[in-house]
Amino acid sequence: MARRRKAQKREVLPDAKYGDVVLTVFMNSLMECGKKSIAEKIIYGALESIEKKTSGSSIEMFHEALNNVKPLLEVKSRRVGGATYQVPMEVRRDRAQSLAIRWLIDGASKRAENTMMERLAAEILEAVNNRGAAIKKREDTHKMAEANRAFAHYRW
Repeated sequence: MARRRKAQKREVLPDAKYGDVVLTVFMNSLMECGKKSIAEKIIYGALESIEKKTSGSSIEMFHEALNNVKPLLEVKSRRVGGATYQVPMEVRRDRAQSLAIRWLIDGASKRAENTMMERLAAEILEAVNNRGAAIKKREDTHKMAEANRAFAHYRW
């Protein structure tokens, strides 16, 4: 962790098809080895698949899934008097978004469907319905914070 100054936020341009900045951040997280065109195909294919399966707008479902996965609390290790405590902390908005994106991608990649497009579409649909691996990860994080609520006074 840098101790001198806060890291600068990079400016992210909105994606070409939907004009959405959050979708571009998601695309950049999904991208491997600089292959952005492949990440675009995966995401746009997943969104088209969602639109075919449901009647609603796929980009709105994507945002709803992301909001459902965002954690409110997490635990951070604090060392106090030789002992390390897991202290529950509120999650900042930008960190909550990055955690939700990471958990959605991890949950999709661990699924059993054939292509990443199908996996991502299924994981987004499950996150909209409050099911799936990403939602389970959020619930586990919240349970851990709730279990360590006794150490909340060590927060600073």
